[in-house]
Amino acid sequence: MTTTTTTTAPGAVARHTVEPLTVAQDRRLIRARWHSKRYVIARITAPASRGDHERPPVNLAFVLDRSGSMSGQKIRLAAQAVEEGIGRLKATDRFSVVIYDDQVEVLAPGTSATPEARRAAIDRLRDVDARGTTDLGGGWLTGCEQVATTLMADGVNRALLLSDGLANVGMTDSAELARHATELRARGVSTSTFGVGNDFDEALLSAMAQAGGGHFYDIATAEVIRDHISSEVGEALEVVARDVALEVTVPGGIDVQSLGAFPMRDAGGRALVALGDLVSEQQVEVPLRLAFPLGEVGAVMPAVLALSDRDGVLDGAGGRLAWEYADDAANDAQSRDREVDRAVARVYAARARQAAVQLNRAGDFAAARRALEATARKIRSYAGRDPELRAIADELMAEAERFEHDMLERDRKVAFAASSYAMQSRAVDGRARRSGR
Repeated sequence: MTTTTTTTAPGAVARHTVEPLTVAQDRRLIRARWHSKRYVIARITAPASRGDHERPPVNLAFVLDRSGSMSGQKIRLAAQAVEEGIGRLKATDRFSVVIYDDQVEVLAPGTSATPEARRAAIDRLRDVDARGTTDLGGGWLTGCEQVATTLMADGVNRALLLSDGLANVGMTDSAELARHATELRARGVSTSTFGVGNDFDEALLSAMAQAGGGHFYDIATAEVIRDHISSEVGEALEVVARDVALEVTVPGGIDVQSLGAFPMRDAGGRALVALGDLVSEQQVEVPLRLAFPLGEVGAVMPAVLALSDRDGVLDGAGGRLAWEYADDAANDAQSRDREVDRAVARVYAARARQAAVQLNRAGDFAAARRALEATARKIRSYAGRDPELRAIADELMAEAERFEHDMLERDRKVAFAASSYAMQSRAVDGRARRSGR
């Protein structure tokens, strides 16, 4: 794949483009006698699915909360959503259905999605009723086991976990559940989560999805359960690149951090940012922060960014950036890439909102306000006259007043979910952002 490099005037910000990866830096110069921090945005666009190619098969576990709080319309509409999801599968796909309260039941063991198997599962779903408490961990792990038992090496293997309450039976520790999600992801089983109503733990479900390489959805009312499950199943059916990762290679001494919700790990001197599966024409924006050591004026620090995935769909996509050590006067005078500034500001704003949600729920209203105001002041310090950056800061300041008072739980859920979507570079409704749609 050919890399296109745009030549810029001395001191200007360089931009390097390669399809399907574009990388941009906020500033090109770094301070020789100070530990500079600089920001990079990697923008990834997945290829469109090709109609003449068979899609990868899917192996989905539908894990449905049947605890007492799901009674009535919730359980009925959730079961209908699962029915519709199963109905979209082909005989080359696999599925399973697990229901749980304080007990876990495999309603439909992992099987090929033949018409007969789909009908049998749907018949059993129609008899499900709500009862008991919530062994979320047990139900989810059982669903993952159904997927893992017949793992599809060439397919998309995912557990879809729906709950409207707190994990109050069995495994309840959020860190332990997230750790299991990470381990299952390494084995090839991803996790997407759906929280319904106002009583679920959004921090837990979001952390499980993030660690598990899937997606988190906030479902305000039972009436829209179908829309969200249908969307997630639809995305699983449109995956074009599996286990996508952004590899960042830099010289020793440079610290690389992923600012969004994409997990990052060190892989033999490279920073590896895990992006999960990408669907047809999906657009993902990955913000990175690089912290530089001291250096000599004129010395150059390079970075190489490249995409990889399990099937080699994106292999060869890459770009290069470089930073040059300069004196303070040159650093102060250099231009900024405002598009990078805006993307970074949006992520920092999302992080501040999530922190403020937790502080508000804990009753520390003053700290919630301070978290938002501190981020707003930071953004204003480099916003200049840029209207979008100033608007981000102004919005945070306005929200700070609202967070200084005890908020409705639904308002907390909305703020947390919107931040979660932003940090995973997804649309405002939680769905994948796509080009041309």
